[in-house]
Amino acid sequence: MYYLGIDVGGMSIKGGLIDEKGNILFKESVPTMPERDYKDIIEDIAALCDTLIGKENLKKNDLKGIGVGIPGTIDPEKGVIVYANNINFKKVPIKKELSKYFTCPIKIGNDANVAAFGELKFGAGKGARDLILITLGTGIGTGIIVDNQIILGKGGAGGEGGHIGFKYNGKKCSCGKRGCWEAYASASALIKMTEKAISKNPLGVMAEVAREEGKVSGKTAFIAEKKGDKEAQKVVSNYVKYVSDGIISLVNIFRPDLVLIGGGISNEGDALMKRIQQRVNRFSYGGKINPKITIKKALLMNDAGILGAAALCI
Repeated sequence: MYYLGIDVGGMSIKGGLIDEKGNILFKESVPTMPERDYKDIIEDIAALCDTLIGKENLKKNDLKGIGVGIPGTIDPEKGVIVYANNINFKKVPIKKELSKYFTCPIKIGNDANVAAFGELKFGAGKGARDLILITLGTGIGTGIIVDNQIILGKGGAGGEGGHIGFKYNGKKCSCGKRGCWEAYASASALIKMTEKAISKNPLGVMAEVAREEGKVSGKTAFIAEKKGDKEAQKVVSNYVKYVSDGIISLVNIFRPDLVLIGGGISNEGDALMKRIQQRVNRFSYGGKINPKITIKKALLMNDAGILGAAALCI
């Protein structure tokens, strides 16, 4: 049996032809060009699907389902993209539009939710019933799974953990509100923290690392910390606290089996995960008495979206 998983992002549309065991048989991508009319983008999605099934010499009626993950507010019941701020999508009936090209079942979901579902079915979350995937990138994406079900909220607009209140009247967030967790714990926030520290000491180790790397990135402070730089140690320590304290808020509500962390920051590996896990288990409600939380790196990385989208249909 064959399924298609489509992951729509602001820069590219990635797709994969997938079997029922979660094996990716073929992958392709095309540019999104988000300023275009939504019908043009959907036409590109359909063409990408045709390319993928052509790789295996399949016909359209060989497909058992197409799953699509998209950033923004998604109403999966109606098959509508209610709003996506990085793509020209507002009240787009994507299921209806794609059904003009394909007769198989089509399911859609928010990209963070879909990625979490992919990790649950095929990645680091296999065997869990309750998990939270946190993606630390330009913003913070959260996918929350409870009893094997994605938490959607009314109209599919729930599960936006990156915008929980973190600090009253704090830093301005991209959503327009002040003090969101995303404004403190995203990779973008870490870069700003690093840049601020470098501006105070332009001859320090972090500045040297940034010059060697060609830019300030989410890795800069971690690399400098490994060199023993005290300023970098302070930046990383504060960042770990910010990430951990937002996770604590989610853990106190959902108490999942597992918290997975994705995004480029997760490449710091077990050393970072253990630091976050230690703080989460120390300060979450009940401390040592309540069940411990395991923090792990997400496994599927760039394939989480296409596998999770396909998993909606499998």
